[in-house]
Order: sequence, then C-alpha cells, then structure tokens
Amino acid sequence: MRVWTSSWRWITLVLVAWAMLLFYLGGHMIRDSQPEHSSRELSRILTKLERLKLQNQDLRRMAHKIRVPMEVQEENQRLRLLEDRLIRAKEQINSYRNLPGTGPGRQQEELRRKVEKGVQELWWFLRSDVKKLTHLDHTLSDKHIHTLLQDLGHQQRSIMTDLSYLSLADGAAEWREQEAKALKELVQNRISYLQNPVDCSTARKLLCNINKGCGFGCQLHHATYCFLLAYGTKRTLVLESQGWRYAPGGWSSVFLPVSNSCTDRSGDSTGHWAGEENDRDVQVVELPIIDSLQPRSAHLPLAIPRDLAPRLTRLHGDPSVWWVGQFVSYLVRPQPWLQKDILSTKAQLGFTHPIIGVHVRRTDKVGSEAAFHPLEEYMKHVEERYQLLARQQHLDSKRVYLATDDPTLLKEARDKYPDYQFISDNSISISAGLPQRYSETSLRGVILDIHFLSRSDFLVCTFSSQVCRVAYEMMQSLHPDASSLFVSLDDIYYFGGQNSHLQEALYAHTPRSPDDLALLPGDLVAVAGNHWDGNSKGVHQRTGKTGLYPSYKVREKVDTVNYPTYPEVDKLLTLQHANSLMD
Repeated sequence: MRVWTSSWRWITLVLVAWAMLLFYLGGHMIRDSQPEHSSRELSRILTKLERLKLQNQDLRRMAHKIRVPMEVQEENQRLRLLEDRLIRAKEQINSYRNLPGTGPGRQQEELRRKVEKGVQELWWFLRSDVKKLTHLDHTLSDKHIHTLLQDLGHQQRSIMTDLSYLSLADGAAEWREQEAKALKELVQNRISYLQNPVDCSTARKLLCNINKGCGFGCQLHHATYCFLLAYGTKRTLVLESQGWRYAPGGWSSVFLPVSNSCTDRSGDSTGHWAGEENDRDVQVVELPIIDSLQPRSAHLPLAIPRDLAPRLTRLHGDPSVWWVGQFVSYLVRPQPWLQKDILSTKAQLGFTHPIIGVHVRRTDKVGSEAAFHPLEEYMKHVEERYQLLARQQHLDSKRVYLATDDPTLLKEARDKYPDYQFISDNSISISAGLPQRYSETSLRGVILDIHFLSRSDFLVCTFSSQVCRVAYEMMQSLHPDASSLFVSLDDIYYFGGQNSHLQEALYAHTPRSPDDLALLPGDLVAVAGNHWDGNSKGVHQRTGKTGLYPSYKVREKVDTVNYPTYPEVDKLLTLQHANSLMD
C-alpha cells in the first residue's frame, strides 16, 4: 500500500492550523464583544488563512515526491491525534458561548457561522481524501492529488471571500477608513510641525547626506532611517543632496522639500552621532549610514511609537511597515512637474483597476543578492489572486503592471500569457539597466515604477529588492491595512539595518528533526526568514540555537518605544476638529 508519507508533516501543520482557526473563530470572536479585540482577532484569522495558501503551494511541490511507504497504523494514530485536537477546540468554543456579553452584530455572527462551517467542511474533505490516498494505486495518485489541490484551492478561496465580507460587516470598513485617515493626518502633521520650526537658527537639527553609494531604493531607505531618528530625537531633518548622483539639482528638484523653513546646517555646535543622551547639548548632529550607527537607537525599525501602538495594532496587520510608510510617503511627495508626468503616464499606459503589480529584478541582483525566479513563478501568484478577486467583483480584464530591468521580459510575458493585459513601458526597463542606472532618465523610470506598483491592488515581487519594499511601504498609506496585499518570492519584509525582529511562541513545539527548534509558550525567536512552506527560520533567544519552527505557532512581538508625542500638534488638531463641528 502506498501513502502520502513525504507530506505528513505538512498535513499535520495544516490540520492543526484549522483546529486553531476553529478555536479563534468560535471562541475569541464570541467571547470578545469589544470592537477593538474583535478587530485584532479578524486580522489574525486573515493572516492564518494566508499561510494556508502558502501551505497549499507546498503541497503542490511535494506531490511529485510521494513514493515512500508508511505503516497504516501510524497514519491512523496521527489522524486520531488530530481529531482529538479538533474536539478539544470545539469544547473551548462551547465554553466561551456561555460567557456573558453584548455580542457582535448580526452580520458578523452570520458570516462567522458561515466561515466556521466552511472550515469544518474543509477539514472533513481533507481528512477523507487523505485517507483515500492510502488505498490508491501508485499510478493513480498524481491525478487524484491534482484534483485534490484544485478542490482545496476552491474551498480556500471561498473561505477567504467570506472573511473579506466579514471584515466589512457592521460598519467595520467605514471605521477602518476613518481611523486610517485620522492616524495618517496625525502623523503627517507631527512630521510637518517638526520639519518647519519657527526659528531655524535655534532649532535642533539632524544632518543626513543622501549620496550613499547605492541605488535609488537604497538611498530612499537611507533618508527614511535618518528621518525616523530625527523624529525620535525631536530634531529637524536637514537632507543634504546637492550634487546628487541621480539629479544634480538635489532632492528638492524632484520631490517637495522636506522642510519649507529650515534647510541649512548652521548651528552653534556640530558633532557626529554619539547617542541621544550624549548629544543633548549638541545643536547639529551628523548621522552616519545605518550600518555604522553606534550606539544603536531604540527608534530604528521595526519599532513603533508607544503612544500610537494601541490604535495601530488594532488597525493594521503590520504596524511597523505602516510607520515606515508614513515617512517614505512624506519624502517622495512629487514636485508639480513630476506629478503632471505621473498623471500623463498613467493615462498613456491605461493604468486602471483592478490591476496586480509585478516587479521582476534581474541584472545586478541575480546571483549576488537574490536568486533567479522565472516569470512563471510570479504569474502563478497573479493567477491565484485573480481567481480570488473573481469571487468578489466583476473582472473586465486581468491587468498586470510589469516593472522590470529586463527589456525582453514584456514580450515573453505577452507571448506566454495572452489572456492577460500587460501594462509596461520598455523605455523604463532599458533605463533601469546598468549603463544608464544613475541618470535622470533612470530616476524618472524607477519613480514611475514604484508609484504604479504601490497603487496596484496586489503586489508580487521579491523583498530582497529595495524597490519592491519601497512600493510595499507606500501601499500602507493608501489603504487602511495593506499588510497582506503581497507575495514575496524570497524574503520577508525587513528594513536594512533594523533592530532585531522578534516573534513570540504561542504554543509549544517538539522538534521533529535535528533542524527544528524546541519552543515553549512565551519563548522569543529572532526571525531570519519564512520558508513559505509553513515553517520559519530563526534564532532561539534563550538557547541561541538556529533552526526551523511552524509559523503558526508564533506571533509578532511588536516593538514599542517612547517616541516624542508632539502635544502641540495634537492640541491643534483637536481645535481644528472642534471648529469644523461648529461650522
């Protein structure tokens, strides 16, 4: 008898994840009638189902390796253990139903029950078909597996659609829009207040030279790091950019100035960064590149302000990306001539929604900082996203905005995928090549690519690319929560030079192989990456061991620090709001 032995580890992870989803859907959402907690639980549910999507992809890859025999007795034992876990989860759900509370709204309850039923149906379906595999002839298994994957995909998209509707029920969508707008307005006004002091001659300043020896995305992230430290130390950022390798006229010849009133480095005292405490009596501080920063600052990514953390963690699935995105968006506000060029290019290209952005970086990245990924690997995720969108809206066309530094890729895409409408400008691809990389023409091209990628409905790219990460960061300021609107073919999101990215174990994990980490609830892991197969890799902070662990068994540990709160701005916004109510 042949069985699906090489994928048992994956199957176990999937089924345990579904058990935990039953617990969350039926338990926490029933217990927690408070909108703040329910919103956080919804965000966690969406994250877990996105992981299922990645696990389905792993199942597809593993299907071709199914040839190893396994004792049926061991298989049945595994299934009994998984059934016991589901029974315990259902008992938890029933116990929470008896707790007092006002309860969620009607729409939320109806959709929650539909999602719960869908999860249960999927479990029954998966359990039944996995058992069937143990009785199939080896020659028939590949066909059955292909059908199984198709059916799993249909059910997964159905549940994701229900969850999308659930997230919009009972006024939740309107609340998110309003809260995102209010938070963005608050932060942007705080930045503007910091950047435009009444008296520049007495203002505390932080100097940042844009001419770091790297490409535009890297230089933009360098300026962002400077900006975050300026905000954290309550210093006006002075961005020195004369003789910029991309535009000799400097940053403000392309983008709006970072300050309207304070742009020079003058001051009574000047010194190099020595740490916030040591620099208190220095008016003007010069900042090195992030890799050379000593001592390190608590305000580096992925930290967020403690005063905004309760609101951000309620609203957004990845608050640190939202926070970084606020500063990136402020830095790249276009000059009028550039804004006009953007609008003209949008009309010429026919950039309309829905559209999925695909960024394919080749040339200097491949082989040095990133692996080669064929077009098919990107388009697989594009197709899956469009299958999901088709359940939620009418699709008149499957559009893809293709950004690449490979001029041959557009023709390849159109030849291989004639049912897609590829929107791209090959002149941008040519200007992105190494011979023209640091020119004004190239700068225009990368700005346009980032702009249109950030305004796509979904992003498929490699996070090893700074351009991809900048587009993702900018997306966050355009949606209430765009944290899940991406697929990266390699890295997880990171900010170069960031402080440690920690995750906290929710559940114990017993290693199944020498490569696994042992986890206890509450253990901290410095995450190094996600294998996009249900497992992440990291360094155990208690034992110092590096290894793998199931991604669903941990949660993000949000790093909150004491940023300045700029009460002057808050008072001004409160006054403006009061005046608007009186008008």
